[in-house]
Amino acid sequence: MDLLTEPADNALRKSPGAALDVFLVALGLGLTSFGGPIAHFGYFERTYVRQRKWLTPEEFAGLVALCQLVPGPASSQLGYLVGLRRAGWAGAFAAWAGFTLPSALLMFAFALFAPRLSTPLAAACMHGLKLVAVVIVAQAVWSMAKTLCPDTIRKAIAILAGAVLLLLGQPGLQVVILGGGALLGAMLCKPMPANRPAPLLPVHPKLGAIAFTLFLALFLTLLAIHGGDHSLLAMASIFYRSGALVFGGGHVVLPLLRAGLVPTGWLTDSMFLSGYGAVQAMPGPLFTFAAYLGATVAPLHSGLATTALWSATALCAMFLPGLLIAIAGLSVWNRVNQNEAARGALAGTNAAVVGVLGAAFCTPIWSGAVLGVSDLAIVAAALALLIRFRMPPIAIVAMCLAAAVTQRAYGLV
Repeated sequence: MDLLTEPADNALRKSPGAALDVFLVALGLGLTSFGGPIAHFGYFERTYVRQRKWLTPEEFAGLVALCQLVPGPASSQLGYLVGLRRAGWAGAFAAWAGFTLPSALLMFAFALFAPRLSTPLAAACMHGLKLVAVVIVAQAVWSMAKTLCPDTIRKAIAILAGAVLLLLGQPGLQVVILGGGALLGAMLCKPMPANRPAPLLPVHPKLGAIAFTLFLALFLTLLAIHGGDHSLLAMASIFYRSGALVFGGGHVVLPLLRAGLVPTGWLTDSMFLSGYGAVQAMPGPLFTFAAYLGATVAPLHSGLATTALWSATALCAMFLPGLLIAIAGLSVWNRVNQNEAARGALAGTNAAVVGVLGAAFCTPIWSGAVLGVSDLAIVAAALALLIRFRMPPIAIVAMCLAAAVTQRAYGLV
């Protein structure tokens, strides 16, 4: 049985040039879309709705609502579904590849060259990237708290989640905390208003069920693999599980990935935070951080081909759960959207996410980067520029790098 429905523009969907057109448009977005998922939505709306007219404003808003409330990288999921709507499955993968490749290749290159830069200047730049991470995550926590914790109940869930994580600090505890947030949300966060319905896309309900079954089967199978075993499969397990649990924004991947990689000895906090700072200067999705991490944790003295394999595996494992759940969500979203308990569970999960990210901000991000008064001054100035004056993240990266180099030159660190 055909698992694709037949939309009115089926002839266009099957035309040979449709997927290439989608790829080229997505590639342009991947090269120019700075600023994180919310900014990406703005780029997408201008390109796909107003310029290309591939979606109506109502269809676009429905897809945004779906992608924001399922786990995974929201802007990548949105682009994937737009490509699916425009050119079928070839279009879906073309949209993902075009939007992802520029940043992924740049992060892979950063992973290759960063270890070779052992000069004082390079050390100062690495410290500057850690300060970037402090600024970006602080802004993310503040923004997400305002959006996802607008009432007392959700504020309490966020505070409880952060406090438990800081007090216990056990690797893997985030899964339990997010589950607890969902349970509390289902009990306490009702009624929540329904979101705009998602538009019809060429996906049969049976395909949605298959996608969800595969998503869950991979999650449960990989959950049993021990992260301390430094194999390619163990690494894929860490990235898949992290990608499957990212609710509320791409920055949430930070504590999830760190919990899987740093305590088990895959890499150090310094290497982790330097890469996280670098990805803030990249266009496209934040999840391409995985390309850097995969290359960084590849076996020592690996050749270029092996390092590229580890990088690509981490990247694909990171994105796969979000893409699967986006397909699954299409077939059930409108029904789940009308269920108060389900909407409450999502609200509680998102509130817990704020607490998890807040705990990660305290340690290791703040504790590993802000080492003195001069660091504090840089962070405060950068935060003011980012929040008050709305400077783009790439400008914040440049400022923090320049300030860190100046610190080093005048012996302030």
